[in-house]
Amino acid sequence: MSHPTEDALKPSNFLRAIIERDLEQGSLQGRHFAGTPGDAAHHEAGPLDPAKIRTRFPPEPNGYLHIGHAKSICLNFGLARDYGGICHLRFDDTNPEKEEQEYVDAIKEMVSWLGWKWDVADAAGHNTSHLFYASNYFDFMYRAAEYLVSAGLAYVDEQTPEQMRVNRGDFSTPGTDSPFRSRSPEENLARLREMKNGVHPDGAMVLRAKIDMASPNINLRDPALYRIRRATHHNTGDTWCIYPMYTFAHPIEDALERITHSVCTLEFEDQRPFYDWLLGKLAEGGLLAHPLPHQYEFGRLNLTYVVTSKRKLRQLVDEGHVKGWDDPRMPTLVGMRRRGYTPESIRAMVEATGVTKSNAWLDYSVLDGCLRTDLEGKAARASAVLDPLKLKLTNWAELFGSETHREACSAPAHPHHPEMGLRQFTLGPEVWVEQEDFMEVPSKGYHRLFPGNKTRLKYGYVIECTGCEKDADGKVTAVLATVVPDTKSGTPGADSIKVKGVITWVGAHEAVAAEVRLYDRLFTTAQPGAGEIDFLTEINPASCKIVQAYLEPSLAQWPAAQQVQFERHGYFVSDREDHQADKPVFNKITGLRDGWGK
Repeated sequence: MSHPTEDALKPSNFLRAIIERDLEQGSLQGRHFAGTPGDAAHHEAGPLDPAKIRTRFPPEPNGYLHIGHAKSICLNFGLARDYGGICHLRFDDTNPEKEEQEYVDAIKEMVSWLGWKWDVADAAGHNTSHLFYASNYFDFMYRAAEYLVSAGLAYVDEQTPEQMRVNRGDFSTPGTDSPFRSRSPEENLARLREMKNGVHPDGAMVLRAKIDMASPNINLRDPALYRIRRATHHNTGDTWCIYPMYTFAHPIEDALERITHSVCTLEFEDQRPFYDWLLGKLAEGGLLAHPLPHQYEFGRLNLTYVVTSKRKLRQLVDEGHVKGWDDPRMPTLVGMRRRGYTPESIRAMVEATGVTKSNAWLDYSVLDGCLRTDLEGKAARASAVLDPLKLKLTNWAELFGSETHREACSAPAHPHHPEMGLRQFTLGPEVWVEQEDFMEVPSKGYHRLFPGNKTRLKYGYVIECTGCEKDADGKVTAVLATVVPDTKSGTPGADSIKVKGVITWVGAHEAVAAEVRLYDRLFTTAQPGAGEIDFLTEINPASCKIVQAYLEPSLAQWPAAQQVQFERHGYFVSDREDHQADKPVFNKITGLRDGWGK
């Protein structure tokens, strides 16, 4: 697998302008990279960095990636691709209580599925992996903590969480110094080592940076750096009983990996002063090498009719509102892949939305439009009847000499790609059509089946409706019609009779019975849970409708996870989990036209 390639000129944005400025000014030249993450001495002993820039996608392995993450993935990997750089896939696994190997594996799979790679081949063809784990830097992080304590830049605070919360102040009130803030570096270092050695219980104390309790930026009011947590880590096991806070670990991870442009979403903007303070202090102590990473923030992707909060997504799964993280109604990438979305359509959507410095809502129709554009050119066509009604051709034996006669028909697998070949199927005396294709008393402008009207069976003959059969309750059980001779599609007589209606059909004798899941948006409102509304009350009760359908025989051996266009109905995909050759299951991806704006 290789990076997706884009030949079109990329639209400019503020991040591209920053990178181009840095490359033009040469501010990134002279950087050394030893081949693996490490401190200043490690990298200075290595060669010049062959990458012009380094970016990273740093997910926390505490859940499944969703459509919002796709923008960050494509942005970071795409910038590295376009500017001769390398993008790292790094797991920010500093919170053992919420992280699992299941999420690590799922994240790797989804980044790969989107078309990106973290292995880079050199001139000799040898691959170098840029897959990293923050937990592998725990030794350095603790060393950095001891340095800060020894330099008088951090202290161990034994206040209760409530006392720290109160003393932190708020936007209108400056914070109050902790009574433990004036301890000597020697006392703090002894306390920190006691924390590391498991002398104190969970929550008894934390290590805090000593910055400014009166700062107008609350993030600089002595933020916590380390806390005591006796929890088994998925990577380091029980080696540690103290773990770094995310805001402390993240800048260090970037620096150890020699990241040049640390791109994150806008909610981290207020954290940037601490990011710069921490890296600057560690560089002053000789632990990190210049040039240091810089953080840049962009507006996150918000899609209408979607929630991306990890808490809310987990609630949907845990309470059974959906059938797992890969439910095709979920905005998780595993769910979207199962629904039938393509990596190309997601990348196109990300490219189309651009990069700005403000958060904005994107209408879901943009993503669906990108999907239809992608599938239109490559999805094979097939006939399907989703709401079946029997159609009986009453003059079949008279016209063809036998009830068992089957008339061969064909259609292109794709109307614009003859190289994809033909679909072969046959017409018999009974076919399945859609319920909506018959009206005993037609409405104005209706051109399909009603008594006395002629219409065409697509790829087949013109037929004339003669009536219908009903059950004891008056429900129509079958439509009756006669075949008009010498009107078969593709023959000289095909145009001898002009009709306004054309209907899709599937021969009853060879139809493939299938379960079809008609998915719609999961929520009924564009911004679920806005204001004080409980987002669960806005779940769409009709978000999944399951029907028993009939498909043309070309789909009898259709592989799992393969898209197809059901003519007239839209784009569908064979379910990657439940689909079997002898028990087909198809998911509706989207319609042939935009249905999100309705």
